[in-house]
Amino acid sequence: MSSKSRKIVDVLNGKTVSPPPLWLMRQAGRYLPEYRATRAVAGSFLDLCYSPELATEVTLQPIRRYGFDAAILFSDILVIPDALKRNVRFEEGHGPRLDPIDAAGIHALEGKGVLDHLQPVLETVGRLRGSLPEETALLGFCGAPWTVATYMIAGHGTPDQAPARLFAYREPKAFAYLLDMLADLSADYLVAQIDAGADAVQIFDSWAGVLGEKEFSEFAIKPVRRIIDSVKSRRPQAKIIAFAKGAGLFLKTYRQDTRADAIGLDWSVPLAFAAELQKDGPVQGNLDPMRVVAGGTALDEGIDAILQALGNGPLIFNLGHGITPQADPENVTRLVARVRGEAR
Repeated sequence: MSSKSRKIVDVLNGKTVSPPPLWLMRQAGRYLPEYRATRAVAGSFLDLCYSPELATEVTLQPIRRYGFDAAILFSDILVIPDALKRNVRFEEGHGPRLDPIDAAGIHALEGKGVLDHLQPVLETVGRLRGSLPEETALLGFCGAPWTVATYMIAGHGTPDQAPARLFAYREPKAFAYLLDMLADLSADYLVAQIDAGADAVQIFDSWAGVLGEKEFSEFAIKPVRRIIDSVKSRRPQAKIIAFAKGAGLFLKTYRQDTRADAIGLDWSVPLAFAAELQKDGPVQGNLDPMRVVAGGTALDEGIDAILQALGNGPLIFNLGHGITPQADPENVTRLVARVRGEAR
């Protein structure tokens, strides 16, 4: 199967496709009644991630409903800490919880066996590639080391990830060791996803926006560059999207600094700035997820502004972050139709 018929791969190769291909972050999620039904059968959230049958099903649900140009593997950025035996669990109303780690615990981490632990996820990738329409791209992903480390240090998410920032200042050697380990394990994981059938992969740095200039260079750029260099040294054809949420002006050189093929943009990135970034290569984004909740004119105007500003260059249409549970599925139908210029 030639990747030429997978529009997102064409864009990642630098081509302009009109109308632009689209997928949505968290497109398989709680806003869909079919997802909620499957989630109820699965038991815990991690049970769903580690069930190839059920994870394949929920990944395919938005493809059946909307015909997106890409499916993204249903999993979570914290499966690597889970494989490192950090007791990852998801508590209703509280989000992820882990056993917090200290400097001694970091130096005691064992990276052996991580891919063995993640074999069910890789099986899901293989099942998806065999189940998706031939023209639909399959995306894998991992969490960026900085973002994953923030959860490992604090044991949960915090408003500004102060525990991880403080730890990095107080224990720089242990923190650097953790970032390097996570980068190397993530690179192995992404290579395995590509080998299992992923057309491209995305690196999610959801907490990049809390970092200062020096810290962004050390904690957000260097580890992602380490991942990308490692993946591409082994799989030169690999296509990688790097998404640093909240990075602002640091995005100006983020693509060059990380060597990503495309950069994801959150909804706070001005479209004029996004158009400048697009001159250097493909961009992905960046509709405010709240516009999907609002629907109507707010949704239409947001879509049209992005298409007008970025539609004449290499663009993957997406949200500026994940779709929220309160979004109306009919608003997503409206979004897809408008991006594709289809009459409703």
